[in-house]
Amino acid sequence: MNLTDLDLQVTEDLLRATFVEEDQIPEAYRLEVEIHQQEYLSNGEMKQWSGAVHTVYSPVAVKTAEGYQRKVIGTYPVCTETEAMEALEAAVAAYSNGRGQWPTMSVQDRIHCVEQFTHKMIDQKELVVKLIMWEIGKSYADSVKEFDRTVEYIYATIDALKDIDRDSSRFVIEQGIVAQIRRSPLGVVLCMGPFNYPLNETFTTLIPALIMGNTLLFKPPKHGTLLHYPLLKAFGECFPKGVVNTIYGRGHAIVPALMQSGKVNVLTLIGSSKVADELKKLHPKVNRLRAILGLDAKNAAIVTENADVKLAVSETVLGALSFNGQRCTALKIVFVHRSKVTAFLEGLSQAVGNLKFGMPWENGVALTPLPEPHKPAYLKELIDDAAAHGARVVNEGGGTAFESLVYPAILYPVNEHMKVYREEQFGPVIPVVPFDDLEEPIGYLIESTHGQQVSIFSNDAAETAALIDPLVNQVSRVNINCQCQRGPDTFPFTGRKDSAEGTLSVVDALRSFSIRSLVATKLNENNKHLINQIVNDGSSNFLSTKYIF
Repeated sequence: MNLTDLDLQVTEDLLRATFVEEDQIPEAYRLEVEIHQQEYLSNGEMKQWSGAVHTVYSPVAVKTAEGYQRKVIGTYPVCTETEAMEALEAAVAAYSNGRGQWPTMSVQDRIHCVEQFTHKMIDQKELVVKLIMWEIGKSYADSVKEFDRTVEYIYATIDALKDIDRDSSRFVIEQGIVAQIRRSPLGVVLCMGPFNYPLNETFTTLIPALIMGNTLLFKPPKHGTLLHYPLLKAFGECFPKGVVNTIYGRGHAIVPALMQSGKVNVLTLIGSSKVADELKKLHPKVNRLRAILGLDAKNAAIVTENADVKLAVSETVLGALSFNGQRCTALKIVFVHRSKVTAFLEGLSQAVGNLKFGMPWENGVALTPLPEPHKPAYLKELIDDAAAHGARVVNEGGGTAFESLVYPAILYPVNEHMKVYREEQFGPVIPVVPFDDLEEPIGYLIESTHGQQVSIFSNDAAETAALIDPLVNQVSRVNINCQCQRGPDTFPFTGRKDSAEGTLSVVDALRSFSIRSLVATKLNENNKHLINQIVNDGSSNFLSTKYIF
């Protein structure tokens, strides 16, 4: 199926028509006022900022007499290394080598603080949801889901910590030694989240790190910064001084000094493996640095000759284009057995054509504007490169762009000479690779520098089993007849190779941000009396048999 100039023009006109004038934006979804943030949270105070600011432009452009212009939704501080280092010192002081109020606080009291924060967070739901939508172009419905899922994750984390603490509330006796084994914090955590799930994925590291007794430096993502502003006051009110500190500014200008100080104990980043590698190398004592990282992914789908093509198509559309394909768990390359290619491409083209594109506030919208200003040009570069090496866009209007909106492109046949074969596109481009032998997609995954997930589409048990066994040693999750995904949040979420370090699930995250510590003594009458007195007096938060209900 080849495109005509008419196909392209019709699609571009349709894309253009989705951008409306200011007064056509439904009132229910408008921001009442622009959000001009002139303060940040550091050392328990909302500190005023009068320096440089960054103007936040929404991916949503509005039609004006001068043309289409991205809507300004506010500004936030561009702080310097000085403010970042002050925040670091506040976090270091609050931790106080493990002697601070927060790391020595009882688990029950830390849980209470997190619950208080969550109640205040829920009070800000309407504004935070609107800011998610306006800052990153996520549909309003999905923005609501992201907020609600984050709250659910916090409560699930609280429940998981209660379970861990209950199991730890008893003493263990082995070989004449009595001990109590609990989890204790690691120190100062530098937390940096991603733009695509700026609230949810940020909080899946921030909340476990916090509730385990660590102190935080929190740098919001470049796209998705303002949405955290309504929550800063709650952080300051619900946690002791210096426990949560926000840092703003250009990452390259403020983060290196933090790492070079050697005072950051844990680096948690969801983003680029290249950035993670550079930051880790800056730390003077790498062996003391723990890293919990969610990084690049090039998740593949394998559609075999025994696949249900209709099912493979429906799951591929969801997997490749949910939030415009801007997810680390998105399907980013699809291997299809040559016998199924024609039916698969026809079905996929039709399914993509049925997706609704438009502004984030529209009901049922599936494709929305992209938040990264450079992304449309990068996607065009990938499409042009693929065309130069023998691929074509097989769906009508595929790859057409107007302003920040890019219509999905299905590329076929993709081969190893194309950039899109290896590079993570992180956008609405679906590369399809034909294959004759299952060793071809297996070989791709073996050679790949990424190792997060894979999806297998097959109804043949022997064939599926033959794929499972080699692939579980290449990726962290093998999905059968369904798209790649993170959830449920109780399942381990990690990756091999350059895709991750550490494991994030509700329970795993609590373990990642803590270490097992124990108090032990020889079991004799004197020591039994001593331990019983400490427990009965309630004089230690660590050595305790208190049971959290």
